[in-house]
Amino acid sequence: MSHHVSENLLSITDVEQQPKARRLRFTLNGALWSLQALWGFFFAGSGFGKVLLYDDVLYAAAPRAVAWYAAVPQSLIVFIGIVEVLGGIGLILPAMTKVKPMLTPLAAAGLTLTMVLAAGFHIVRGEYELVPANLLLGGVAAFVTAGRWKMRPISPAPVTTPRVLGALAVLVALALLTFAPTWYTMTNAQF
Repeated sequence: MSHHVSENLLSITDVEQQPKARRLRFTLNGALWSLQALWGFFFAGSGFGKVLLYDDVLYAAAPRAVAWYAAVPQSLIVFIGIVEVLGGIGLILPAMTKVKPMLTPLAAAGLTLTMVLAAGFHIVRGEYELVPANLLLGGVAAFVTAGRWKMRPISPAPVTTPRVLGALAVLVALALLTFAPTWYTMTNAQF
């Protein structure tokens, strides 16, 4: 076997010898985590606003900002808010800590059902402009359900200090980025 070595007079290097640039890869797991974080924060914040309507003064003023609140009993709005807060947290924390990670697709399924019921409610009331948002929110929650249930489930693992600290960081971020601004806006703004 003979080896032929040619001189590279122009200093041209072979493309395959150059280090490959780091590329951003789109993965199903990455998409699911992104959606879990976005939807988790959205639902937790939205739900917290509804939970605050336990206050009679806020509940009395709320229909000026959101018309459908007038058609729903105060206790049902607060219940929906609790479901959304727990669902939002459930999209993130069980998967992140790997403690009971099957709660994540269950939380997503619960949020999907909540959005399907909301869409039905708005259709009955003739509020067709609100239905696309319900379908989008519910559709993405259904995608997370399917993704974390069968396609990319997360396996349970022992509790570790970094996971617990990460979960606490998420809870602090929820409190600072969604709960505090929602509370401040609803208690200090005039509807």
